[in-house]
Amino acid sequence: MWEGRFITAKREGKWEYVSRSRGIKAAVILAIDEGHVLLVEQYRVPLGRNCIELPAGLVGDHDDNGDEDSAVAAIRELEEETGYRAATMEDCGEFYSSPGMVSESFSLFRAKGLTRVGNGGGVDGENITVHRIALSELEEFVARKRSEGAGIDVRLLLLLQLP
Repeated sequence: MWEGRFITAKREGKWEYVSRSRGIKAAVILAIDEGHVLLVEQYRVPLGRNCIELPAGLVGDHDDNGDEDSAVAAIRELEEETGYRAATMEDCGEFYSSPGMVSESFSLFRAKGLTRVGNGGGVDGENITVHRIALSELEEFVARKRSEGAGIDVRLLLLLQLP
C-alpha cells in the first residue's frame, strides 16, 4: 500500500499491517546490574509523549551497515543510549511485540557486566534521558512516570511483579 524509508504498510485480503522496510530488525537490551535496571525515556511521535522503555535500536538501519549483527547492534545501542558498555551480551531470542498489527520482530539481549563509559542520551536528535532504577523501586517509578503522562513500553512487564 505504501512504503517509506523505515516502514511499509501492507494489505493481505482484509488484513492491514505494518512491517519494517528493507528487512530491518530491532535489538532490545535488558541491562540489569547490581539490582538496578537501565531504562530510557524519550519522546515518541506516534504517542505524542515521552515513553519509558528498555534501551533498543534498529539493526542495519544505515546503508553502510545493512548486514550488521544483532548482538553488535545491541552493544552499540546500549552505549549510545545509556552510556554503559556491557562485558557480555546474551541473546535471549526473537520476540514479536504486537503481532496482530506489526510484523516487526526484535531480538532481546541480556547485558551483563556493565561499566559506565559516557553520558548516553542517544545520537543527534534523540534526546534520551537515562534512568538507573533499583528493581525494588521499579513499580513506584513506573506509576510515577505514568501519572506524569509518560507512556510505558509493554516490555517493562518483564520486570514488574504481578500480585
